[in-house]
Amino acid sequence: MRLDQYLATSTELSRKDAKKAITKGRVRVDGSPVRSANLQVTDKAVVELDGSELHLPGEIYLMMNKPDGVISATTDSSQPTAVDLLPSQLASKVHIAGRLDKDTTGLLLLTSDGQWSHQVTSPRRDCPKTYQVQLSEPLSSEARGKLETGVLLKDEDKPTLPASVVTCSETTIELTISEGRYHQVKRMLAAVGNHVVGLHRLRIGEITLDPALAPGQYRELTGDEIRSIFGSA
Repeated sequence: MRLDQYLATSTELSRKDAKKAITKGRVRVDGSPVRSANLQVTDKAVVELDGSELHLPGEIYLMMNKPDGVISATTDSSQPTAVDLLPSQLASKVHIAGRLDKDTTGLLLLTSDGQWSHQVTSPRRDCPKTYQVQLSEPLSSEARGKLETGVLLKDEDKPTLPASVVTCSETTIELTISEGRYHQVKRMLAAVGNHVVGLHRLRIGEITLDPALAPGQYRELTGDEIRSIFGSA
């Protein structure tokens, strides 16, 4: 890692200000003053700014309660994004692991760890997602049976994997799926003759949306929540 990038990552300095600090002799590497911003810094190097030792932050793992009307993207020129809801110092370091539609609310995971997010999103891994689904009409026993055995979606030639269905009320169910096809939940209900009028993600693997989080709020994941993704295969 370049020295100026190291400073920008481990402090609140911008890349530009980090370069200025280096050229002014404010930075030492392994006890020696350095004025070259492009110096490659090893993992074991001791980097100091104004006499204080710096440390790179660890990876970032967050959960957010995504509100309605916010898109799951890092940037967008015309619409608010989930990343826009974060402080700038976090927003520039994370990406979204497992997107939600604009009108779908609930659990959204954001991280700086590419390997971890791959575990969440890879179609080769069984990382179940649970949704609270508001339906336009009660789910018939026949439709429920089809969801639980697999349904053929429009314009596809392979049925979905079996889903788990829990009835919460006459027109509300919890649906757990282990795939990530395009608009899958909405299309599954359409395939059995129903219509989704509200969709809220409750759980990814063993990570459950914190009920204390209001729409738009976020928190760091616990160590157990982070590790659970690697154990959900």
